Amino acid sequence: MKRIAVASDQKRVCGHFGHCETFEIFDSEGSRIVKEQSVPNPGHRPGFLPNFLHEHGVTVIISGGMGGGAVQIFEEHGIEVVLGAEGTSRDAAQAYLNGTLKAGGSVCAEHNH
Repeated sequence: MKRIAVASDQKRVCGHFGHCETFEIFDSEGSRIVKEQSVPNPGHRPGFLPNFLHEHGVTVIISGGMGGGAVQIFEEHGIEVVLGAEGTSRDAAQAYLNGTLKAGGSVCAEHNH
């Protein structure tokens, strides 16, 4: 099972991970989404959100963009980081599971904490 978190604004992939409204979290079995929940962003502060999502059992984070410090902490936890995604949160998670997610975003240079 994978637990995928998508940084979201109004159920769409957010351009900046730390400033999203919610994390849409999808549990999967194989390539099927079997559970979905919305978790409010508890607040942006350096280093907090990667640990927060790790505590929620997240194994993949999908976002439009993200600071280098957050990427590093996710990688230390063994959480896969996928940047450059767009569209609805559910579609992004399903595309990831199908192996068709178009990603290619970059680290937000102004947020290297």
